[in-house]
Amino acid sequence: MDGTGLAGRVAVVTGGAQGIGLAVAERLTKAGARVAIWDMDGDLAERSATVLNGRAFAVDVADTAAVARTAAATEAAMGPVGVLVTSAGIAGSNGPVVSYDPTEWRQILEINLTGTFNCCRSILPQMQAQGYGRIVTVASIAGKEGNPNAAAYSASKAGVIALTKSLGKEHAAENIAVNCVTPAAARTRIFDQMLQTHIDYMLAKIPRGRFLEVEEAAAMIGWLCSEENSFTTGAVFDLSGGRATY
Repeated sequence: MDGTGLAGRVAVVTGGAQGIGLAVAERLTKAGARVAIWDMDGDLAERSATVLNGRAFAVDVADTAAVARTAAATEAAMGPVGVLVTSAGIAGSNGPVVSYDPTEWRQILEINLTGTFNCCRSILPQMQAQGYGRIVTVASIAGKEGNPNAAAYSASKAGVIALTKSLGKEHAAENIAVNCVTPAAARTRIFDQMLQTHIDYMLAKIPRGRFLEVEEAAAMIGWLCSEENSFTTGAVFDLSGGRATY
């Protein structure tokens, strides 16, 4: 018996044009969902959505007004959104706090944390109107532990974890589950923003001795998006290959 309940559901995946987001979009599509890919790279989003027979929307998740417009446009084109996966994010450059560029600090928090806030804030009313919703935010093991020379990224992802816990409590009585995953590093284009020494540091911290595969992340996220996840909310699910200690 299929307990996913995803057939016919409208699902938004931010950052869905590539990496973990694309793997999630593919998995949700195979489960019967109709997927809208939200991504800053409109051309790449269009190509990815075409393959999945989905829809593409070019949007900067850090732009509150643009996200609200895109949420309305998605509902108008596809119907009310029942599933949201917030995978859009950036790593930023590596360096110590004392010499970190304040402009880049703000940019990372705006995209990773405020962007997640914007997307949840814009989509939740559609879920409330249905009396149903599944939200999965993509944080990071860095949000639990704090990676050296990546304070902005770590702080932004810690904020995503806390935001998720708050939202889970706020909507627990509405059949809306809001959960979070904390991946270790996956070899995606986000590595292009990092120093090799930082990549080596992250790999050395993973007991499994390898990076996360995007399909592995999509498998866990896919279940959290399903009707089978009928009780758990405001929770954090480990995808760190044994690195996490809590």
